[in-house]
Amino acid sequence: MSKTQFWGVVPAAGAGRRMGGPIPKQYLQLAGRTVLEHSLGRLLDHPRIVGLCVALSPEDERWADTAYAADPRVLRAVGGAERCDSVLNALEALRARAREEDWVLVHDAARPCLRRDDLDRLITRLENHPVGGLLGMPVRDTMKRADAAGRVMATVERNGLWHAYTPQMFRLGPLRQALLAARERDLQVTDDASAMELAGHAPLLVEGRPDNIKITRPADLALAEFYLHRLAAAE
Repeated sequence: MSKTQFWGVVPAAGAGRRMGGPIPKQYLQLAGRTVLEHSLGRLLDHPRIVGLCVALSPEDERWADTAYAADPRVLRAVGGAERCDSVLNALEALRARAREEDWVLVHDAARPCLRRDDLDRLITRLENHPVGGLLGMPVRDTMKRADAAGRVMATVERNGLWHAYTPQMFRLGPLRQALLAARERDLQVTDDASAMELAGHAPLLVEGRPDNIKITRPADLALAEFYLHRLAAAE
């Protein structure tokens, strides 16, 4: 029996409306490359990841000009209306190359600052785990719950609360089944761990670095560039 392999999935079909510009955030320029190229490279540069599938909008006209468009390790899938739909489509495409028991690392297209040591730690901690899990960070700030008008309604106990990051690593077959089950229940899960939780699993949280930020608003670009320069100097 061949050794279990590791694959990446990157949902990249979003419009990035909160950035407020005409270009989807994954195609914005950042330290000489697009955000998406940085994020893909972080996975493809790891020696244990054999390939990945990127889910793109059917109207995407920018992918062909990226550094990985012709890379034989990269499959392309059609993105869906929601992130979970894009991930599911990518998993379906990966089934042409990967096995049900292979590990899949789902990574946000807008997280370009993933560090090799975080990726190493995630794989090492989870490769023999029965479920899988995700990178994250324990909450350190005081947490408030607000109403629709922004008024504080309660202070939330932060013990046991984590920020969920990516990659999120699960075996292809169980993750696909969990996402299909969520779809059948008409539940739009916001991350892959949520789908696994709904299926009755308990994913493992693996602490990562706080600089694994997700670019959501314009100010995040400058911060990501700062982190990437530090990362390049360290490597």
